[in-house]
Order: sequence, then structure tokens, then C-alpha cells
Amino acid sequence: MDETAVTVSAVETVGPDTIAITFETPAGFDAEPGQFVLVRATVDGEELSRYYTLSSPGVDDTFEITVGVDPEGDLSPWLADREVGDDVTIEGPFGEVYYENEPSVVVVAGGPGVGPAVGLGEAVASDGGEVSIVYRDDEPAHEERLSALATSGSNVAIVGEGSLADAVAEVADEGQVYVFGFQEFVEDVRDAIEAAGGDFERAKVESFG
Repeated sequence: MDETAVTVSAVETVGPDTIAITFETPAGFDAEPGQFVLVRATVDGEELSRYYTLSSPGVDDTFEITVGVDPEGDLSPWLADREVGDDVTIEGPFGEVYYENEPSVVVVAGGPGVGPAVGLGEAVASDGGEVSIVYRDDEPAHEERLSALATSGSNVAIVGEGSLADAVAEVADEGQVYVFGFQEFVEDVRDAIEAAGGDFERAKVESFG
């Protein structure tokens, strides 16, 4: 979809310095869990843009992005100030890493990767599939949704830096692996999968740079 305005329908704090923004879905917008949109804004006269991966399991009536708010940043504080009824400009969706109705899925997420992890995990669970999530963060976000997934039968592990390899090794062969996070994290996951005897080349990987 070309550049279009979407209306904010909710803004929620979902973790330390982390918000989830829900938008009304515009006509013609269609996206799968794992894909992302480009958010554009003019802040203090400067044109800014950033990519944000969807954190909702679907886009039928609304869709959600999760934003880590850097107080010294440019676009994220502006987004954190949005209110219900405000319009925000987006383009997309983009991305070739997305849920394709696999019956069993393993999502490994670091930091902001928790957004697509919860959205994709909820989509798989809603379809009756098997879900395992390994999430590395010292200050987790979306804990309520992760807890709900665990309560409904999904395998959810929130780990620190030293526990990633063991957690990944336990689930790496349990389905299609998705990886969401910054490049250093992606490399850590690659090492963990290969150490466990898995094939990292089979993973669907979205590096945030």
C-alpha cells in the first residue's frame, strides 16, 4: 500500500519504555504476522521514517505495532505522544518473513523482536498450531500476552543472555524457526541452533540491523 494515513485507536504501555499502538485498518490493507510497515512523520520540521513489525495476530479491523521508546530518540517519543483519534502515515506492508500457516512454529526473539513474536505466536495458536517462543530481554515487554500464550499451552521461555543457547536447543527442532532481533542477536541464535545440531539456513530471519 502506498503512503496512507491510519487512525490511532489505542495506545498502551506494554513494558519498560515500550508501547503498543493500535490503528484502524484502512481499506485495502492486508498483512501477515511477521511483516512490517514504514511509519513516516514530520517532527520539528524534520522528515523521519522507521520500520515497525506488526505485533497483532491479524489486521481485519485493527493492527498493532510495538515501539521501544528512546527518550533521546526522534520518532519513538513522537509516537509515544500520539492519542486516540490522531492520524499517522504508513506505507506497506513489507517483508518476506511471515507466517505461512505452518502447523508448528518456534519464534526466537530479542528485544523489539517480542512484537512479532507475540503476534505470530497468537496467530499460530488461534489456528490450532504448536507454538514455542524464546524471548531474550532483561526488561521484558508484552508479559501479559506471553503469559496468556503459556497458559493456553504454548511453550514460552523468557531468558537472560546466558540462558539463550540452552533455551533454543530445547525447541529448535520443534517446527519452523523464526528469528526476530538485531544482527548480534541473530548471530547468537545461529550459534545456538548450530551447536544443537540444527540447520540455521532453514530459519526465517528478520534482522533489525
